[in-house]
Amino acid sequence: MGSRLLPLSLALGAVLADAAGVHRVAFYLVLLAIPGAAAAAFIGAGDALEGKGAWLRGISTTLALTLLVLGSAVRENAPRGAAVPSLAVSAVVAAIVVYGLPALAWVLEPFLPRPRVRTVAVRAVSHL
Repeated sequence: MGSRLLPLSLALGAVLADAAGVHRVAFYLVLLAIPGAAAAAFIGAGDALEGKGAWLRGISTTLALTLLVLGSAVRENAPRGAAVPSLAVSAVVAAIVVYGLPALAWVLEPFLPRPRVRTVAVRAVSHL
């Protein structure tokens, strides 16, 4: 249940539903994405705290969860029949972008400079 793909796909579906004008369906898709995002955030934060080197994943999933909750809250508190608040749509789009950060870091990893390791040549001395 800790996969980032479930909340990511639900958030993408919500953006597509908003684009199609089916705003109530988009609200429910964002609402359904929150438990999956919470599970991914808990697992990501747990891995980061255990020292597995997953800091980027832990931070990005937690931030995406926060953005999805914000988008859902703003969308729910909007007046009925009014346009969807731009903050609600922007928060969901930002959550989608934040979910993509670890993938972007993985793609750019070969281009990061690596420190050179100096090797010291050891000369064998023979005692005859």
